[in-house]
Amino acid sequence: MNGCTIASSYVLLLYWFLLWIFNIGRTLINYFLTHLFGKPLSYTLLFFSPDFNYNTDGYEGDTAEDRKSQDGSETMPFIDESPTMSPHLCARGQDGEAISPTPGDTEKGLEMRKLVLSGFLASEEIYINQLEALLLPMKPLKATATTSKPVLTVEQIETIFFMIQDIFVIHKEFYDALSPNIQQWDEKITVGHLFQKLASQLGVYKAFVDNYKVAVGTVEKCSQANSQFQKISEVRYFITYDHSIFYSLMFVFAALLYKPIDRVTRSTLVLHDLLKHTPKDHPDFPLLQDALRISQNFLSIINEEIDPRRTAVTTPKGEARQLVKDGFLVEVSEGTRKLRHVFLFTDLLLCAKMKKTAVGRHQQYECKWYIPLADLSFQTLDDSDSLPHIQTLPEHEIEEMKIKISTIKSEIQKEKKAQKSQSRNVDRLRKKMNEQESCLLLYSPTIPFRIHNKHGKSCLFLLSSDYERSEWRESIQKLQKKDLQACVLSSVELQVLTGSCFKLRTVHNIPVTSNKDDEESPGLYGFLHVIVHKATGFKESANLYCTLEVDSFGYFVSKAITRVFRDTTEPQWNEEFEIELEGSQCLRILCYEKCYDKSKLNKDDNEIVDKIMGKGQVQLDPQAVQSKNWHMDVIEMNGIKVEFSMKFTTRDLSLKRTPSKKQSGVFGVKISVVTKRERSKVPYIVRQCIEEVEKRGIDEVGIYRISGVATDIQALKAAFDANTKDILMMLSDMDINAIAGTLKLYFRELPEPLLTDRLYPAFMEGTALSDPAAKENCMMHLLRSLPDPNLITFLSLLEHLKRVAEKEPVNKMSLHNLATVFGPTLLRPSESEINKANVTMASDIWSHDVMAQVQVLLYYLQHPPISFAELKKNTLYFSTDV
Repeated sequence: MNGCTIASSYVLLLYWFLLWIFNIGRTLINYFLTHLFGKPLSYTLLFFSPDFNYNTDGYEGDTAEDRKSQDGSETMPFIDESPTMSPHLCARGQDGEAISPTPGDTEKGLEMRKLVLSGFLASEEIYINQLEALLLPMKPLKATATTSKPVLTVEQIETIFFMIQDIFVIHKEFYDALSPNIQQWDEKITVGHLFQKLASQLGVYKAFVDNYKVAVGTVEKCSQANSQFQKISEVRYFITYDHSIFYSLMFVFAALLYKPIDRVTRSTLVLHDLLKHTPKDHPDFPLLQDALRISQNFLSIINEEIDPRRTAVTTPKGEARQLVKDGFLVEVSEGTRKLRHVFLFTDLLLCAKMKKTAVGRHQQYECKWYIPLADLSFQTLDDSDSLPHIQTLPEHEIEEMKIKISTIKSEIQKEKKAQKSQSRNVDRLRKKMNEQESCLLLYSPTIPFRIHNKHGKSCLFLLSSDYERSEWRESIQKLQKKDLQACVLSSVELQVLTGSCFKLRTVHNIPVTSNKDDEESPGLYGFLHVIVHKATGFKESANLYCTLEVDSFGYFVSKAITRVFRDTTEPQWNEEFEIELEGSQCLRILCYEKCYDKSKLNKDDNEIVDKIMGKGQVQLDPQAVQSKNWHMDVIEMNGIKVEFSMKFTTRDLSLKRTPSKKQSGVFGVKISVVTKRERSKVPYIVRQCIEEVEKRGIDEVGIYRISGVATDIQALKAAFDANTKDILMMLSDMDINAIAGTLKLYFRELPEPLLTDRLYPAFMEGTALSDPAAKENCMMHLLRSLPDPNLITFLSLLEHLKRVAEKEPVNKMSLHNLATVFGPTLLRPSESEINKANVTMASDIWSHDVMAQVQVLLYYLQHPPISFAELKKNTLYFSTDV
């Protein structure tokens, strides 16, 4: 036996000995398994030869093989970002239900805080042990790396164990710092700084994730080429349950290498739990908030760069087919909208619907069609056909759905708050809300997503956002880069695949409120201020701009767009936007390259032809966002970084109208004072903004809906207040959305709304009248009751908005859209009226006030032309008392 062989044998013997030593001191794993299975378990860590026959009944482990793609390559594990409470860290009562603190129960909350930290500390020790197990063979492998016949080369060792030692040190220091705090527990103790430090070191995890695929691939190649390393890499836990049932968990290197990735998710879940049980006035609260924000952003960035979770299904022929993506989409079939659940597998796209089943029976999917990815194509702009007739609802019905949803939400909250609330009433209301929300999701999407196969089949989906369309298209195109073969499924194969969809799906419910847990955030109501600073990472110069989207009632709406920065790789926008939120939970940023070639423009409505360079999103965590200070953040998207800042203003603050303290100026000054000073019937600012919008903005898509740049709006505001001579020049050079925003801001900052505080209750009552004649008399009478400056200005604005709506086919702004934008601005009550109303919930404000304000303006917009002279002529026939 030569020296090299002896050295290699020494490595194996040393490794087995280390495993045996490692096995002796790991009693903590028994503690963990006790909590996992509910009963004490005895375990033994053993080293088995590859041909050992072990029993896996009753256990489905996530081994490295489970995570392999169809071509046999290792896929990156998807990181779960869900803010659900970790089940193992949640205290439970005698009935098995999770114990959650009641509002004001600070003592119980602090007790839960200790339980959460104790559970996390125990899991942290297990994690450190797992890292030790992963590092265990590194030293003996390095010892033989310099011999003539090494088990692995130095480069291979560094690749496989890349950053593991650094991660081990980080968590060992964290554990050593946290442990004394738990042992010597004090309610006032702070641990947020430890989590902050842990979160600030996530860059090490980023490097680990970037190397993960290479590391797993190296393990696989080395195992195949070197039998000695293959034996070292096969470590299994052999566990007995009640000394009768056997479970075997196989931890190959690939599985152990997954642990650091999974740990970030666990830490994030713990931070959610800690915040849930930490009083807001506790010194730990802001520190934990900051750590959670950093962790969530890290997970979002990583998930943008790695493949989605893939779950394998085996066909009767033994082929491995994996689920890459699934979700609910609206399909247009024979002109009718249908809600479908679409599944993207590694080799085909399957469209299914849920079967109706009897109560108590398992739900099943029915396959509507499938297209092999090898046969699938996207329709090009040149040969596009016009869209077929699509079933749509009038916009007023869409608005009515929103009103009903908001009203039902308020009723549910009142039922829950009532001391003798009956669950039957809540269930009944939830069912009604589910029906309305499902209908809204079915009829709100408008962006077409068309796919074809080479045999002539064409399918059309409607999406609410270009973001979603891009995600689906990119996922399909990424799979199509592989050498795919067209497949034809037999009826049996199709049945097996469709049957597996229920188990494999990652999206379980349509995104409606009734499908969410009661503890989930209802979203934000108010205004989100966003500054888009700059973007970096572009490889070539381009004409670049960003759009901002937020979710509302389950679908996403585009709310703002930056100006186009031409021919650059580092656009510097530094533009601020004010975005109105309606129960929003997520902000999306999309970065586009502008297409100026009009020959490429698609004739279909809503077809966006500009190229998406990158896209990303951040969660709008109410606890993290609601701050008076700006909160800076970064979104990484396909190698591109977009820097932005944001802060949130609640709706109750945004409703306040504060009179101007200045004697001059126009903003915050009564309209009668401004018109008298100017000797005009309509304020100069209103006339000039209307004129400029009609001159060059009436064809602008989303005019008055898309937010203008806040800094531009403030510049115009200052110019109008100062009555500068250069105002006309400024208007001609300014972005049209900023001018539209300035007009909206003027009406919003009036010390009282244009339609006055005094008449506000009567307007609310008048719009609710059901008799057309009575409603006509009342609404016209209310207009006559307005002061002349208010009335003339209102009528001027009314005719302008009607002219804008005439261009709806081009600008996409209907009367309903314009009423939604201007209604709350013209009727929003002053601070005194808000205090009288004593409205406490943001959703109540939206449902009871805003929707009614929209209906008031919509009535006048839909009314035939109203003449000031005719109104005044009829004044004698009506009482002026309101």
